[in-house]
Amino acid sequence: MQHPIQPPGTPPLSVQKHQSRGISVIIATFFFSLLFILTLSFSTSPASVQPQPDPFLFPTRPTFPNKIPSDPSPPSIAYLISGSSGDSGRILRLLFATYHPKNHYLLHLDSSAPQSDRDRLAVSVQSVPVFRAAQNVDVIGKADFSYSKGSSPISSTLHGASILLKLSKNWDWFINLNAADYPLVTQDDLLHILSYLPKDLNFVNHTSYIGWRESKKLKPIIVDPGLYLSEKNPMFYASQKRELPRAFRLFTGSTFFILSRNFIEFCVLGTDNLPRTLLMYLSNTLSSLSNYFPTILCNSHQFSKTVINHNLQYVAFDKPSKANRFPLNSTKFDVMIQSGAAFATQFQFDDPVLDRVDRKILNRSPGEVVPGGWCLGDPGNSTCSVWGDADVLRPGSGSKRLEKQLVDFLSSGKFRRRQCIVE
Repeated sequence: MQHPIQPPGTPPLSVQKHQSRGISVIIATFFFSLLFILTLSFSTSPASVQPQPDPFLFPTRPTFPNKIPSDPSPPSIAYLISGSSGDSGRILRLLFATYHPKNHYLLHLDSSAPQSDRDRLAVSVQSVPVFRAAQNVDVIGKADFSYSKGSSPISSTLHGASILLKLSKNWDWFINLNAADYPLVTQDDLLHILSYLPKDLNFVNHTSYIGWRESKKLKPIIVDPGLYLSEKNPMFYASQKRELPRAFRLFTGSTFFILSRNFIEFCVLGTDNLPRTLLMYLSNTLSSLSNYFPTILCNSHQFSKTVINHNLQYVAFDKPSKANRFPLNSTKFDVMIQSGAAFATQFQFDDPVLDRVDRKILNRSPGEVVPGGWCLGDPGNSTCSVWGDADVLRPGSGSKRLEKQLVDFLSSGKFRRRQCIVE
């Protein structure tokens, strides 16, 4: 076979192949070198480095394995603070009133609030120096819809709890607050008292006596639009009713509770099927959040002995039915403070009694956090603009009121006598 005749001055085909292969190798080497340099530059860029909490708030402590501490280390609380349209200011005030650097806070404006409110809330949080320093306040960007009378509040609460589990491994108790709640003690008071208690305790109002709730709230079948629609719609009621469950005993209580981290992990991550079974049963039930956690606690051998039948919240009910909450104002100030409760609920928007609580109980100035042992600034002049060790607590009279309340629960026999009793 004859080879094709090449034009004069043209290199042989083998030489052309080697040249093209060499150019390809050079281009590939250049490309991967450029990719490596870009990757290296992005990996070492300051923007990709996650900010760390201020070492003044959380100093590194040497470990002494043989030393017995004189005072227990303060625990940490994970707060889920929720509100609806128009509640961003109330949520921010509640955050200031309950703030402590050791805690973790997740703020949630439900989907009935415009996204602009959510954005402004996040900007307001980032504008507070101590929040940025402690890195412990977050805002849910993609909101849930929660219809107060349906089952969607369970979904919203579990969603918030699961986020808090992911955000931090260090908190010990979970507390859910809404815009109508407010603290009656400082966080130094609360953390001081909780530091002396076992971390597996759960503070939940509960009773197995269903009474009128059986026909009004448990047997009716409803469809909660918050589970499948993004906007508020009327609740759908079915004409049929169902029987009460036989596989477990129903307990009812309140929608406010203080739950241990172990129990939250049991509900969100655990292998026991009871939380999921109950979730399906209550998905079509009225006011299901008040039944969900008490029923799981009291039907679980692991947690039934950890329940204190009080949620440390003061509530004023109308008389004589006690079916509805009474709005709190200055006429109830002395009664709710002397109750020894850590929180109270059903405050009206910007009611003057909140200013009274700030001034006389929390020692909090408008637009500032409650001073604690970690605040090193001049008293009365932005005390918390300079901070130190977050483990330093300065409990006050609120800790004595709360201690008296808990001692009454734990030492007089009420603890066991009122624990998951079937009535």
